[in-house]
Amino acid sequence: MNLKKRLLLANFMTAAFPLVITVLLTLIFLFFYGKLFDPNLSIDRYQQLSNIEQQFFHHQQNLLEGRPETIEEEGNQQQLLDQLERIDGELVILKNDQLLFSSGDFTQIDVAKLSQAENPLGSNDQVMINNISYMVRSVQLNYPDGALAQVILMAPVPDTALSLNVVLSFMVLVFLISLIITNFFISQQLSQTILQPIQHLQQAAGEISKGNLEQEILAEGDQELQELCRDLEMMRIKLKELIHNQLRYEDNRKMLITSMSHDLKTPITSIKGYVEGILDGVANNPEKIKKYLNTIVLKADQVDQLIDDLLLFSKLDLNQIPFQLERVTISDYLKSVLAEHELELERKKIKLFYHNDLDQEQFIFLDREKMKRVVMNILDNAAKYVPEGYGEIHVRLRETNTGVIIEFRDNGAGIREKDLPFIFDRFYRGDQARTDRKGSGLGLAIGKQIVEGHQGRIWAVPATEGGTSIMISLCKG
Repeated sequence: MNLKKRLLLANFMTAAFPLVITVLLTLIFLFFYGKLFDPNLSIDRYQQLSNIEQQFFHHQQNLLEGRPETIEEEGNQQQLLDQLERIDGELVILKNDQLLFSSGDFTQIDVAKLSQAENPLGSNDQVMINNISYMVRSVQLNYPDGALAQVILMAPVPDTALSLNVVLSFMVLVFLISLIITNFFISQQLSQTILQPIQHLQQAAGEISKGNLEQEILAEGDQELQELCRDLEMMRIKLKELIHNQLRYEDNRKMLITSMSHDLKTPITSIKGYVEGILDGVANNPEKIKKYLNTIVLKADQVDQLIDDLLLFSKLDLNQIPFQLERVTISDYLKSVLAEHELELERKKIKLFYHNDLDQEQFIFLDREKMKRVVMNILDNAAKYVPEGYGEIHVRLRETNTGVIIEFRDNGAGIREKDLPFIFDRFYRGDQARTDRKGSGLGLAIGKQIVEGHQGRIWAVPATEGGTSIMISLCKG
């Protein structure tokens, strides 16, 4: 149930329930009062007593429509008495404050009390005469000659009858009590369905403000409150993920600084050692000096390559390098890139094989230079780990339903299965040895950034015939 419907229902119940309870208890009260104190008094009897005023009003209208002097005729007086007989009524007629007719034995004092009684329609005032309570209604008649007549209609009220004031007082009291009780229970219900979920939200917000993002926010209460709970739960999850990523980025930054310091320290230490060897005269002939200088240049190139790779990776990680995508034929593109690197691999005595398993030409949207960097990094990484003298790298191009897959398979020693998920992390090497392998340790990490920038995917699997396979999946264009 939504909150609007619940509030409308609560307001309706607050007004309707006390009214229903009041009517029921009043009827029960009158029923038991008649049974206990007056067997002849019942709800029907009260209805009969309530009709007395209507009878008075009816007679009053009849008299006003006629001629005033006709009230002195015995036939009209008798007719009026006959009408009052149904309620055991009495009739008194005065003219100029003199008794003209009386149906009962009333004294002058009684007549004076009746003439002075003013009971407007709906009043519950009574006049006591001869120990009998009468409800009194009077009608004023003006004669043409200026004389004034007063017709007094009287109806006896049983002694045991409850006055209307008592019944009304009872009804008001019952209504107030039932209204208070109803409001209490409805307030309790609203508290459970509205206030309690709000209190839970306040507690959850307090925990979030303290940095505790582990407390789950349950969807409870009405529809609007449940939607609010779900929105806040999504906010909590997003905030938790944001903090988790921030901490992970901070750890990565620390690891990056540590790894970069380690990788820079090795070539710089070598450069420093060779320079000191030249200065100290260890290289005491031109041939040895030349060898030392060549080594210094090689180590300086390694530092320069590490810095370039690190700068490129940082820009890719921050999405600061735009991709210039164009639609190319993947087989022709891959063949041209491999041709550029083939001579370098032959110099290292590594054989390169290309297999095109496509049934037809396929087009891919890619950035030529950045994807070329990916292919070069994968080939360079494979070249470091294949056996010297008989190393092989197989590049295979095949098709799937939605894209193409490029596979780079080498015949090296392979990568341990537990290391496969981490080889695309920056500075990661499966053997954790950083001194016996050349390179920045960022090649595969850069390749992953570029492939994902093309909305593709890159992963590694153990090759069935030994070695490792690096797989790249790209969408068709």
